[in-house]
Amino acid sequence: MSEFWLTLANSFTRAFGEAQALTAWEAVAVLLALAYLIFAMKGSIWCWAAAFVSTAIYTILFWNVSLLMESLLNVYYMAMAVYGYWMWTRGGKDHDGVNIVSWSAMTHLKIIVVTGIIALAIGHFMATQTHASLPYLDAATTCFAVMTTYLVAKKVLENWFYWFVIDAVSIYLYVSKGLMLTAVLFVLYLGMVVFGYYMWRNKMEDQQTLSANDFSPGKA
Repeated sequence: MSEFWLTLANSFTRAFGEAQALTAWEAVAVLLALAYLIFAMKGSIWCWAAAFVSTAIYTILFWNVSLLMESLLNVYYMAMAVYGYWMWTRGGKDHDGVNIVSWSAMTHLKIIVVTGIIALAIGHFMATQTHASLPYLDAATTCFAVMTTYLVAKKVLENWFYWFVIDAVSIYLYVSKGLMLTAVLFVLYLGMVVFGYYMWRNKMEDQQTLSANDFSPGKA
């Protein structure tokens, strides 16, 4: 009987230690993810460095709690961090970075329909062929986040609308899996994406004004 209680105590001690390690790594990932959004709001290229390290940590964390698509999503984020850095520094016609742009409602409707269909197909596969938790929600947040990250790299203004919905759904996913620090982070995101939208919109208007002045008839 004493061996049973000793084994049980050791199991609790080991589980507690693992939980502490998980929380510590999650805290680092949260801080870097928060830094990413702040830098992105300001249009700073440092957002991509913060994103790369944060997503590397999250790739492992999500895999350990069986959010498979979220884990794969973060592998994609790591690649997009490299692509986004290149676009913001070397993209555009003059290879000096891209400016903020706005896409039409029809373009976004097409994006939503296509991405939604892909998400349903992947969610069905995950529900029937894998051990993934909440497969349809996991697939939906993943597919739309994949698409929206591309919009960020291209500096499409409306990316902030997509992130608001994605973050709201993600809060439920993370709470259900006990990733409370990440859930709190995404609550902060909901407010920050609103500010991000207005900051980008103001910058886009400034760009358009500057461009109009550069090409005004009075210019030599």
